[in-house]
Amino acid sequence: MILVSWNCAGAFRGKFLALAEQSADICVVQECEDPERSANDDYKRWAGNYLWVGSNKNSGLGVFVKPDIQLEILDLAPLGLELFLPCRINRSFILLAVWTKQANSPTFQYIGQLWKYLQVHRGALSAAPLLIVGDLNSNVRWDKWDRWWNHSDVVRDINALGSVSAYHHLKNEAQGTESEPTFFLQRNLSKPYHIDYAFLPEAWLSGGTVYVGRSSDWIAKSDHMPLRIEFDSAA
Repeated sequence: MILVSWNCAGAFRGKFLALAEQSADICVVQECEDPERSANDDYKRWAGNYLWVGSNKNSGLGVFVKPDIQLEILDLAPLGLELFLPCRINRSFILLAVWTKQANSPTFQYIGQLWKYLQVHRGALSAAPLLIVGDLNSNVRWDKWDRWWNHSDVVRDINALGSVSAYHHLKNEAQGTESEPTFFLQRNLSKPYHIDYAFLPEAWLSGGTVYVGRSSDWIAKSDHMPLRIEFDSAA
């Protein structure tokens, strides 16, 4: 199975064909339009089998899957946390699509939003093999010594749920030492960061592959590079 996560930086109706070339079974896309309310018929047809969430019809979080994949929403209350899309794939595993935001929170911003979401929904998320995928807007390099919900804490919580970062596992790189950035601030190649992630059950990654899009191919489309993982969900 092939999974791709990409923050498209908006206007996805004009960019979805580039993502279609990845031949992914599952696409998690941040900052994309709601297909249902889009005026672009080609985008609507491509979207087909999808779920979407967001307060702005032009910029939300979508999960797009191939027509033969069963996709259903999970009823996990967001409780004001942003932005999460929990779903079940083929009635066999859980996918939590993520695009963390500031969410007008004075304390729990970005990775703090995911930390709170995991605390509230830990039981439901542990009911089946779990994938957590998306733009976390976070890196261990930004951990603060006096905060109990750092990036490192969230990674440990996700590991405790049975999932590991595909990039770090397959590249054998530690959190914070990433050699391949997924984001270039203001599309400036001299400001690279790794802030996009895909956590999967470790057994599924045996023989798997991970690929981060090249800036030369993607920087004109977005400040984020797509993260592509091939894995075996039957493992």
